[in-house]
Amino acid sequence: MPQIPIGVEKRQLDTPVLCLDLERFEHNLATMAQVVSTAGKAWRPHVKGHKTTAIAWRELGEGAVGITCAKLGEAEVLAAAGIRNILVANVLAGPRKVERAAALCRSCDLILCCDHFAQAEPLAAACRRLGVTCRVLVDINIGMNRTGIRPGRDAVDLGQAIDRLPGLQLMGIMGYEGHLMRVADPVEKAQRVQDAMGILERCRDLFHRGGLRCDIVSAGGTGTLYLTSQCPAVTELQAGGGVFGDPLYTEGMGVTGLVPALTVLATVISRPDLDRAVLDAGRKAVNPDLCLPLVKDHPEARVQSLSAEHAVLQLGPGAQDLRIGDQVELIVGYADFTTPLHDEFYCFRGDRLEAVWPIWARARLQ
Repeated sequence: MPQIPIGVEKRQLDTPVLCLDLERFEHNLATMAQVVSTAGKAWRPHVKGHKTTAIAWRELGEGAVGITCAKLGEAEVLAAAGIRNILVANVLAGPRKVERAAALCRSCDLILCCDHFAQAEPLAAACRRLGVTCRVLVDINIGMNRTGIRPGRDAVDLGQAIDRLPGLQLMGIMGYEGHLMRVADPVEKAQRVQDAMGILERCRDLFHRGGLRCDIVSAGGTGTLYLTSQCPAVTELQAGGGVFGDPLYTEGMGVTGLVPALTVLATVISRPDLDRAVLDAGRKAVNPDLCLPLVKDHPEARVQSLSAEHAVLQLGPGAQDLRIGDQVELIVGYADFTTPLHDEFYCFRGDRLEAVWPIWARARLQ
């Protein structure tokens, strides 16, 4: 997109374009920071949903102790921007990854996760070759059944093995309760989150009894923010996606206090029927997986379908005055899947463009 001057009205932008409402974003940012602070926890928000240095710095400005990344490539981008305290909440394998991780320890205070000795041993060797030390958390399976070592004796054995490796510094444990984010019944959800965090608490106690360091117990996503923050054993929260107030969280996971801040501005390009409008923003501009986009300011309109380049809206009586050339904002259902489709956030205060934030870690998948 050609460079857009700061201060222009939103209606002057070509479409489709990714728009961030700064007032709503700042509300969500402050809300999440306050929840974590009130609970007496540290905040290490995940950046995988925004991949943007400008937002990471604002999170640190709200009191975050560091950031969490999903991929080493994201961490490299954030470290190059001057951010120091970085957790990659993922396990790494392969000689190229290991060498990059060790090299990254020269420019930031990196924390990596391991759930097997086969990850830890080559990492330690690479760190020794470069004369650096990498901090490590043992990744515990607390029910997600993705990565994570079995809790109990296996986790302690891995912790002890890591603790003996020169080049690594064992710092604690982490677990992710992602399988509980969409539990519908609030009482059941609270109990299951408590049970999952209880697994981490017991592992922490086993680490301590085994003479192992466990300063960090890291967990938490936006969908369980209010629950996980109340679990005594947890020392830091990774929840980060809520800064955009996605409907997936507010409507799909029952998270309160957040408001939708991220939209894709689109244009009506066809009106084939009274009750149907076609927009110029399809799946290449807004991803519908997990949560369909909503139509902002048009409660009687809904997204009927999305193809590669088009969205088809079903229009109720109150939305049938839409005309070809009108602009419509689609509220992004889940930012993690839509942000990587764009190069920049166009940031608005009211209806005026205040900033353009490049999505620097876009496509950093390795």
